[in-house]
Amino acid sequence: MSTPSLPSKHKPRRRQNKKEQDSAADSESEHMPRTKPKAHATSLESIEILPRTPLTSRTSRRGQPGRSHDEEELADEVELSLLGEEERRAAASDLTIEEEQAYYAQGDGKKPISARDKRAIVLLIVLYLIQGFPLGLALGSVPFILREHLSYSEIAVFSLAGYPYSLKLLWSPIVDSVFFPSIGRRKSWIIPMQLIIGTIMLTMSYHAEELMSNPGEHLYTLSAAFTSLVFFSATQGWALTLLSEDNLAFASTCQTIGLNTGYLMSYTVFLALNSEDFAKRWGVPRLTLGTYLFFCALMSFSVTVWLLFIKEEKESTSEDISIKAVYTTMWQICKLRHVQILLVVHLLAKVGWQANDAVTQLKMVEKGLGREDLAVTVLIDFPFQIVGGWLAGKWSRGDQPLRPWIYAFWPRLALTLLFTLMVYWFPQPPISAGFFVFLITATIAMSFAATIQFGGISAFHTRISDPVVGGTYMTLLNTFTNLGGTWPRYFVLKGVDLFSVATCQLKDNDLSLKAHECVSEHGKSACAELGGECVTERDGYYIVSAVCLGFGVLSVMFFLIPTARKLQAVPVSKWRIYS
Repeated sequence: MSTPSLPSKHKPRRRQNKKEQDSAADSESEHMPRTKPKAHATSLESIEILPRTPLTSRTSRRGQPGRSHDEEELADEVELSLLGEEERRAAASDLTIEEEQAYYAQGDGKKPISARDKRAIVLLIVLYLIQGFPLGLALGSVPFILREHLSYSEIAVFSLAGYPYSLKLLWSPIVDSVFFPSIGRRKSWIIPMQLIIGTIMLTMSYHAEELMSNPGEHLYTLSAAFTSLVFFSATQGWALTLLSEDNLAFASTCQTIGLNTGYLMSYTVFLALNSEDFAKRWGVPRLTLGTYLFFCALMSFSVTVWLLFIKEEKESTSEDISIKAVYTTMWQICKLRHVQILLVVHLLAKVGWQANDAVTQLKMVEKGLGREDLAVTVLIDFPFQIVGGWLAGKWSRGDQPLRPWIYAFWPRLALTLLFTLMVYWFPQPPISAGFFVFLITATIAMSFAATIQFGGISAFHTRISDPVVGGTYMTLLNTFTNLGGTWPRYFVLKGVDLFSVATCQLKDNDLSLKAHECVSEHGKSACAELGGECVTERDGYYIVSAVCLGFGVLSVMFFLIPTARKLQAVPVSKWRIYS
């Protein structure tokens, strides 16, 4: 027995009154053929599907009792999914423009962003913007300024300021569990953190020029100050309680826009405006570190005042999150054999290009590349990072999300070798336009490959994470991903000075004295006081770069890629601890 199927397209009808229904029935009976029925009537014939609009009441249908709000929304989605585009358009023909937009959004499964969520998105972008200010200074511009006065070993000490951002998982359960119910779970932390960040920046703004004029004597003070800024910046987060469930996906977009913008302002924009050559070339006043820190402090205080008037409407203070339970969950995840192997992969995956990430740009500035030229290079590279992120998401779909992560290893290693050779054959200033374009192209290619790898590994993390403890799982994996690019930096910078050989050649008596280093102004001035010239006979950068590159090639061939393919083939159920 075959059952009649509904036509793919039919014109939606309005509800007919009794007279119209009788007339229609008589008309149909006149034209109906007098044949013996070949199908039996079933209960399906009693089902009536009428196109509805937001103005149509459901409670009055056939005298049926009303439904709850959740049942009402579910029934709406079922009914609208049964109607085609033409049917929905006809059903909404009598609506106003606003009602029609809401109606079509409901049929497509999308809801318009509420005014509250729009305000929340703006607030999140501003919060991440302020979070990016100290990160751009500590990890970007300040090391370039310190390079003129400090050795690479001393810069290695300052590089420890970036470690708290890679280790925030250690104290994040405390932030999620301890709070004042009368204030709110997130505001209990973010308001004091913003006040502390603003106070530190304000205090540093009055002493910045003194600290930066002689950073060798204030190295540990500078390191402690920026470490504190990064630590307090990492100890905040409000996305889960500020946005509604329907628009929670916009949290990552807010983070990308806000954090990258703040980082670029403190790195690219500040580095250019702080350059004396840039100020003379364009006739603008030079932006000092103290002035910029003062601006960042005012921004932090202003946002703190704004937060006082923001209510955590989604907050459920009755829910008690146990600190012990979160740490126990982390330990259970780490006990999985596949997770342990993946964490080792994360810790070793970025060693191959660590010399390039930590030292190459410093070496180029040392050999004559202007800081404003470097800033322009980073600024041009930013749009390509956005495109790379989109392509990474597209290529990471399917059952092999690690495929782009694996393929991007060889381009990154090849570009690392290329940058090392560029430093070795770096031209004497002024730099030609051709070489500068080549430098920008290589920088864009390296950044594009890095973005592709980031997208691939993020997609893999999303695929394997246990949804029951998804937040903790993802944070744990992302922490080790960041840590893989952070922990080698200190040793790489130390190694540059360790393997370097420098001498102070005295011109008067043709003597050569062993110098500690010939990179910083301090080392050069110490030799000049003796009436000599500081000469670097062996640059440890090339040795460290060769070691990192060699380790990267061997690890990629014999461990990283084979292991990644095995991990990708592991069933998703093997990664779960609850579901």
